Amino acid sequence: MPYELVKDSTRSVHGTEELDESTGSVVAPIYQTVTFGFRKAEAVGRAVRGETDAFVYTRWDNPTTRILEKKLADLEGAEACAFFSSGMAAISTAVMANVQKGDHVVATRDLYGETYRLIHDILPQFGVSTTLVDTEDLESMKRRIRSNTKIVYVETPTNPTLKLVDIRGAAKIAHSVGALLIVDNTFSSPLGQRPLKLGADLVVHGATKYLNGHSDVMAGAAAGRKEAIQQIRRMRKVLGGTLDPHAAFMVLRGIKTLAIRMDKHNKGAAALTAFLESHKKVRVVNYPGLESHPQHGLAKRQMSGYGGMFSFELKGTMKDAMRFTESLKVATLGASLGAVETLVVQPATMTHTQLTPEDRRKTGISDTLIRVSVGIEDAEDLIDDFAQALAKV
Repeated sequence: MPYELVKDSTRSVHGTEELDESTGSVVAPIYQTVTFGFRKAEAVGRAVRGETDAFVYTRWDNPTTRILEKKLADLEGAEACAFFSSGMAAISTAVMANVQKGDHVVATRDLYGETYRLIHDILPQFGVSTTLVDTEDLESMKRRIRSNTKIVYVETPTNPTLKLVDIRGAAKIAHSVGALLIVDNTFSSPLGQRPLKLGADLVVHGATKYLNGHSDVMAGAAAGRKEAIQQIRRMRKVLGGTLDPHAAFMVLRGIKTLAIRMDKHNKGAAALTAFLESHKKVRVVNYPGLESHPQHGLAKRQMSGYGGMFSFELKGTMKDAMRFTESLKVATLGASLGAVETLVVQPATMTHTQLTPEDRRKTGISDTLIRVSVGIEDAEDLIDDFAQALAKV
């Protein structure tokens, strides 16, 4: 069968990986080395100048990491990819590689806390002006775009309110002034959404999450056109946030089960959100897969799966929400997502404490909002667990 016709699970297992030439190993080896030797001095210079594919130094490139980069590029439909030591290393490097003093960045208001700090607090220190716009309002984005806008940055679905951005619409706005559209695709994964096919220029991932999927390695990635990734790679050399080869091996292993994990995440989230939506102690459930979600129609158009992430608001107080999270027995109170175990957080007290109470209110993060990352446990066990915790509120 032609490779381009294979489905997601086959692509996740085999995509771009070949038998190791020297041993025939079906698993990509870990090239746990810092430096690479040469027989000819002239070859060193050519490699350093980027005229060959030879490896020089692992902070620049490594065989294990390169295999991983090719695999994610294949999954995202990208020409190239660069991996990093964390999601924030990927995001900050991708942004810094494409702006300079005097430029302007537009971003949606709903952002992961550290991304918000990068755009709202840190970029202005380097002479880059920034504007935050309401996530669902493309007209607001269009009004605030400028001739010197270089980046439009969005998350979709957003963390933690699960709002959506119309990727095609945002791409048209960014491209109207020659800006890049960067999409954080962490919540969806490339098997739930492919922003590059909808007009985005770069996709970034917290690969710690769904791509790895087991809560045991930190990693991040950026994927897109070859020229854009080359520019990001040059910045990565300087900033130094390169992924180490052992971590690359771990993410490669995680991706092999991405399709079957995402199927389980999707089904578990659908069951749990349906239960919560009908519960008398729950005010609202935010999940794109629910027909009650105000952007469900957009989700159906640009997503192929609704993912394992959702949030919901309890009726009551911050202490009621804390009591709920502390009463869970199957799910774990922990600040991460996208792994095999179900994790819950209370954003107002954990992931979004960098925001002022007013900024949290503007983005829809109430004191009783709880974010849930559904794992691969049986849905019935998760429903029973949430039911007993809600009974204690």
